[in-house]
Amino acid sequence: MDAFEYYFPTKVHFGKEQLNALPSVLKSYGKRILLVYGKKAIKQNGIYDYIVNVFNENNLQFTEYQGIKSNPIIDDINEAARSGRAAGVDMILAVGGGSVIDSAKLISVSVPGETDAWNYMSGKATPHKAIPLITVLTLAATGSEMNNIAVISNPATQQKMPIRHPLLSPRHSFLNPEFTFSVNRKYTAYGIVDIIAHALEAYFGNGRSPLSDKFSIAIIREMMEIAKPLLNRPEDYELRARMMYAATNALNGLTLYGKKSGDWGVHALGHILSLMYDTPHGASLSIMYPAWLKCKAEILREPLVYLGKELFGENNPPDIIRSLERFFTEIESPVNLRQAGISADEKDHILRRMITNNVNGWMYPLCEKDLECILNHIV
Repeated sequence: MDAFEYYFPTKVHFGKEQLNALPSVLKSYGKRILLVYGKKAIKQNGIYDYIVNVFNENNLQFTEYQGIKSNPIIDDINEAARSGRAAGVDMILAVGGGSVIDSAKLISVSVPGETDAWNYMSGKATPHKAIPLITVLTLAATGSEMNNIAVISNPATQQKMPIRHPLLSPRHSFLNPEFTFSVNRKYTAYGIVDIIAHALEAYFGNGRSPLSDKFSIAIIREMMEIAKPLLNRPEDYELRARMMYAATNALNGLTLYGKKSGDWGVHALGHILSLMYDTPHGASLSIMYPAWLKCKAEILREPLVYLGKELFGENNPPDIIRSLERFFTEIESPVNLRQAGISADEKDHILRRMITNNVNGWMYPLCEKDLECILNHIV
């Protein structure tokens, strides 16, 4: 095992009544709030009215930025940061899923930073200060509520990339499983895939840490156990709670302690589909993960066989991969381009974009031949 530091700077408030603490948390940071959210969902399910009531009852002033996209773009972040600066906000309240929270993270450093936010993404500038970020989670998937990572797209440069920095961690995150009841079947399935992918990319990472690997396997097993019941009973509090807790732990560092790093090559592959075709993030991962495993099966044989025995009772790599692919199919998440509404004729275009965007793998390199192999498995 490698040496590591174990630190969670985010205070998580998990459960039905925890939002009662929101007013005191907000008031501890000031009076002026930038409220950031997506399109219509929180207005349709009543969460928006609840939040605004909290503001009004506690004499809190707010400026709002609505319309964060499911694949968030840098333009929205720059515009929201300008609004926040103009209003002199003391904090940001992000209400939504990973896209909203990722955007709010970059907004939190851009408000005091006064530079184009893409400069932080590209490494041309380094965050030096952040205004406090508080999150209210409405979709369990990315784990963004308890980490210091954000993934953002730039339509102008045709790039989608991650940023990691200690200043991006939320100060407080409120996780009420009831707030995810209204997430539809399709996006619940995509969230399940995203959680599993996070666990897999830690599991197939660099180094050995047996307990951390067992955490990854337990998270995957948890999601496979609850997936079908949850898709049939979307307002089952216990099932939603289990998914939300798994999502948070899949990407808060728990599965990586004692390892040098995860392998995020599959996420990089999936980002190309999201960038080019606005493919939902989870859908891009269910397409790419089995294909990546098929092309890397030999080099991954030992950890893959152990994983297969634990999850499926299988010890033959092709059978293990088929079992994973079958699970994704059973929860109606796509496993090829056609199922995602993308023509097989796009293969060469996708390959060129992968090469242009330097998708070359992490721990396991991806050369052009590897990329062609992966694409051949998804057409």
